[in-house]
Amino acid sequence: MTTVRKLLETKESTTNFSIASTDTVLQAVKVMTEHHIGALLVTEDGKIVGIYTERDYLYKGENEGRAAKDTRIKDVMSARMITVTKDTTADQCVELMKQYNIRHLPVVENDQLIGLVSMRDVIAAAFENKESEIRGLENYIMGTGFQS
Repeated sequence: MTTVRKLLETKESTTNFSIASTDTVLQAVKVMTEHHIGALLVTEDGKIVGIYTERDYLYKGENEGRAAKDTRIKDVMSARMITVTKDTTADQCVELMKQYNIRHLPVVENDQLIGLVSMRDVIAAAFENKESEIRGLENYIMGTGFQS
């Protein structure tokens, strides 16, 4: 079973992008588009206080009449973050994402952020796990041994 540890090890980029809570939504959007990412961690005095995502922009920004250039991140970020550890499995991540209707999970160890996994990361791993299980069952049924 794939864990978050493996997901972090195989990620192309290990950079965790962040933005200050006092920055504007426009600044956040520029960072996200420049780096082709869908979420930014929000910081205050070097501490992570929330997450700002594409969905926050859609639901809490322009849709509510806020102008990106005038709106502070702290006014539209998600302060409640669902986090995981390196030992969390990809399937557990999928369940959390479904349960809370989120697409990004900060990875925390000893109260320190060590990474961020996205829905894309965990779905790919979960799909790979299922394919391996299917191949193993096919091999078992066909009498070719249990290989994955």
